[in-house]
Amino acid sequence: MLNKTMHLCGFMNAGPVVHSHAIWRNPRHETSFLSLQHYVEIAQILERGRFDLMFFADRLAIADRYGDSHEVGIRYGDQDATRLDPLPILGAASAVTHHIGLGATRSTTYESPYSVAREFATLDHISNGRAAWNVVTSMNDGEALNFGNVQHLGHDERYDRADEFMEVAFKLWDSWEPDALVLDRARGIYADPDKVHHINHEGAWFRSRGPLNIPRSPQGRPVIIQAGSSGRGKAFAARWSEVIFALQPNLERMRVFKADVEASLAAQGRSPNSAKVMMAVMPFIANSRAEAEDLRDLHDSLVNPLVGLSTLAGHANTDLSTLPLDANVESIQASGSQGNLAALKSIAEGEPITIADAGRIYGRGVMCPRLVGTARDIADELADVLHSGAADGFVISPAFLPDTFADFVGQVVPLLQERGLLRRDYAGATLRDHLAEQVVS
Repeated sequence: MLNKTMHLCGFMNAGPVVHSHAIWRNPRHETSFLSLQHYVEIAQILERGRFDLMFFADRLAIADRYGDSHEVGIRYGDQDATRLDPLPILGAASAVTHHIGLGATRSTTYESPYSVAREFATLDHISNGRAAWNVVTSMNDGEALNFGNVQHLGHDERYDRADEFMEVAFKLWDSWEPDALVLDRARGIYADPDKVHHINHEGAWFRSRGPLNIPRSPQGRPVIIQAGSSGRGKAFAARWSEVIFALQPNLERMRVFKADVEASLAAQGRSPNSAKVMMAVMPFIANSRAEAEDLRDLHDSLVNPLVGLSTLAGHANTDLSTLPLDANVESIQASGSQGNLAALKSIAEGEPITIADAGRIYGRGVMCPRLVGTARDIADELADVLHSGAADGFVISPAFLPDTFADFVGQVVPLLQERGLLRRDYAGATLRDHLAEQVVS
């Protein structure tokens, strides 16, 4: 019997929190988020679990929208209080892993196409074809100020710029033909200059002569990831992405999102399975459901609602401190991320969600649905979502590090493998190979 394979991603930030704002307060042990060994060990755990990839989200500024100050975010440790650059970390992880994909965020708003193309071509070479780029359009004024821009670009304008950014990056990755590198030691011929090309791009946003100063990498270009949830973001993802991440609070919204993605892919002339849709979940795993609920409650007790409001204010690019804590979230007007705010508003189901509620929800896990129970319970829920067609796989977001990943790999992964829902071993060499897997026996 053949079953659809479940794709898995380990979601990370290079800092004290991920979606969970309790991570650095782990009561069991310190979380050494400033050490390389911390991230290397997580990469190795995820590879033992046969995850498709480990992925780092990133931002380019400390959050300072709440109260127009960084005071709350720094005091309590919000999602942007610290972000190490993930690319050097992935370079180190590539040396101690062999199969797992390695993904990182880079912004199209403040980066150069040439620099990004060069970074990911390098990572793809040194990892033997395991690089992935999560494409983001930076979303708040703090990032703009860090790069010398007084005013941030508008939402749709950021995506217009991003489209051209991608065109330039793709041209640069293609500027070396696959067989351009000769390496004829006897004749002293390094490469064929007729197979290395200028790109001569001149557009509304960018000019680049090329070629890239790196030969074509094992995958040709990195796997492209995107997580846009607005209409414009989904259109961008449908044009460029091979993996689409989503934060949706329940199964019904997951189904709606997946259907929207498939319609957007069709509008771009792409097949429905040309981009894998992976839904974020945060598992709490224990020997009984009651113990798992206790673990969840302990986790939630470590989160100050103000830290959630600081992160939400940064994501929405609006000062939430001006709103009363008992105001309805419908009163929030955002110029930043649209999808998470829409999801937050959607979970009300006719009941009001206050600003204070939003702080608690966002602090404990942004908008990640939490799966609480035994390993079998978690495996059952993931299988149900997969079989419903609402997702091609899952972004596993940790409540604690490395605890959540270790528990998931040690307890849930074997159950998924027994059911034929997850690979027992990697079949291909590159990340794109992993994502191409459709079935296991």
